[in-house]
Amino acid sequence: MTRLDGRTFDQLRPIKITTDFVKFPEGSCLIECGNTKVLCCASVEERTPPHVAEGCGWVTAEYNMLPRANRERSKRDISKLKLSGRSAEIQRLVGRSLRAAVDLEKLGERTITIDCDVLQGDGGTRTASVTGGFVALSLALRKLVEEGFLQEMPLKTSVAAVSAGIVDDRALLDLCYEEDSAAQVDLNCVMTGDGRLVELQGTGEGRAFTIEEQRTLVDLCAKGIREIQAAQKSVLGG
Repeated sequence: MTRLDGRTFDQLRPIKITTDFVKFPEGSCLIECGNTKVLCCASVEERTPPHVAEGCGWVTAEYNMLPRANRERSKRDISKLKLSGRSAEIQRLVGRSLRAAVDLEKLGERTITIDCDVLQGDGGTRTASVTGGFVALSLALRKLVEEGFLQEMPLKTSVAAVSAGIVDDRALLDLCYEEDSAAQVDLNCVMTGDGRLVELQGTGEGRAFTIEEQRTLVDLCAKGIREIQAAQKSVLGG
């Protein structure tokens, strides 16, 4: 099977991460995965939500697609007076994923919010948000250490994410929009730097799938995430 962009079945789209893309946030980056482009900005507040235990910090995320991020204009969530179900689901995924990397006690009583704004969507916007969100988060934490607000980096590990799917009964890594829209099975995978799973979101879009097929997709994602983590380390210098 020849893919639309000429990639092999286990090949990622080209990744580019530009750090400090925005001037004012404590950490920011533009992540480009093929034609998908997501701006991730980390903001620090010296307070926490009421549900957070005393002495601990919090990491959360917000996700949004700009009206012309897709092929046709979509209405802004604010015009509907509520967050769309899709946006709410994705920002919870991003928040959970990033918290898995942070020692919240070492973070102290502060909140870091990662805003993930999709400038251009071509498949994999949620996984790009996790990957870019971690870079923005790391930059914000580094700034807190450099300015003396933290004694040490409160990171326990890194996190990154990628998608895989089954198209025409063949497993493929990192689906673009055309592949994603035609996928029989779609799976999003978030992993830590030491290869542990944070989250799997697998759906039989066109048919049910087997445990063996799930394992194949997870193995593809693990390979891709190792390459993505190398790109993260390259821009973070670690």
